[in-house]
Amino acid sequence: MGLTRARIAVDAMGGDYAPDEIVAGAIKASAELDVDILLVGDRQQIESSLQKHGATNNPSIEIIPAEGVVTMEEDALTGIRRKPKASINVAMNLVKQQKAEAVVSAGHSGAAMASALLRLGRLKGIDRPAIGAVFPTIVPGKSVIVLDVGANVDSKPKYLEQFALMGTIYSRYVLGIKEPKVGLINIGEESSKGDELSVKTHQLLKENPQIPFVGNAEGRDVLSGNFDVIVCDGFVGNVLLKFAEAVGEVMLQILREELPRGLRGKIGTALLKPNLRNIKQRIDHAEHGGALLFGVAGVCIISHGSSRSPSIFNAIRLATDAIDNHVLDRITAYNEQHHEEAQNKTKTASAS
Repeated sequence: MGLTRARIAVDAMGGDYAPDEIVAGAIKASAELDVDILLVGDRQQIESSLQKHGATNNPSIEIIPAEGVVTMEEDALTGIRRKPKASINVAMNLVKQQKAEAVVSAGHSGAAMASALLRLGRLKGIDRPAIGAVFPTIVPGKSVIVLDVGANVDSKPKYLEQFALMGTIYSRYVLGIKEPKVGLINIGEESSKGDELSVKTHQLLKENPQIPFVGNAEGRDVLSGNFDVIVCDGFVGNVLLKFAEAVGEVMLQILREELPRGLRGKIGTALLKPNLRNIKQRIDHAEHGGALLFGVAGVCIISHGSSRSPSIFNAIRLATDAIDNHVLDRITAYNEQHHEEAQNKTKTASAS
């Protein structure tokens, strides 16, 4: 494999449609993206899938054997400890051993997070990891990244401050927004609104010069396009994520049901096909590929359990974007700078 190309470890056994759909997405990525793919899992099943898709001799794809998978029914931590050779553990070890630069998995999200923490550890200056998901907005071509969407049910103000910093860096360097607007989920715009966590976090975000904080964001603001980064605890974020996925599915279903039937419907659908495709790309969660696990010492993309090949392709693209834009290095550098500034501020205050 080429040394200059990004190397992505893909958990081929994770997800409802593994390994066929996972392999199909990986094949597409190897053809269209500048990446080498390490397919991790049962060799026989993966080889069968590669043969099915006519990619048995693809020089950009390598099979890495693994034994078993952590199922959705298993407790995450128990599963990864009982199955050290499970596909998600082997994939994480590849990153730890610097044989790959990222992991993509549509399997047990809790297992992926636990395996990443145990094998890769946290980035310096990060107390808790966060799952960041990209949401569409009503503004064409504009997205918002929301974090945390499920890694931490209970959070502290300093955790949310770290989430805001990581989201800012991702928005700036990957999404290409020069000066991202960061908002904090709350029940009102006023700084005094909300619970103790919200009030204290608001103050921290306001005082941190590295975070372009513009104030509280109410629920109606999340998809408005007025914010580029939305920060919240994992409980609220996961509710937002699942609700947004459901809304997208409902809208797509309504469109299907409301299109005329018969010859008239076929003609209308043909005329509207480009528009319908654009609508699907904007609201279907599968089009975004997955969510990035921020704060661990490796690029990890957690995809939806129902991911099919287009979603896996997009997840690999997300991983490649994070690698190419040096997201982990930038987060570490910003944290070190913030720590140094905080120390200098303390020294100045002590001297005076």
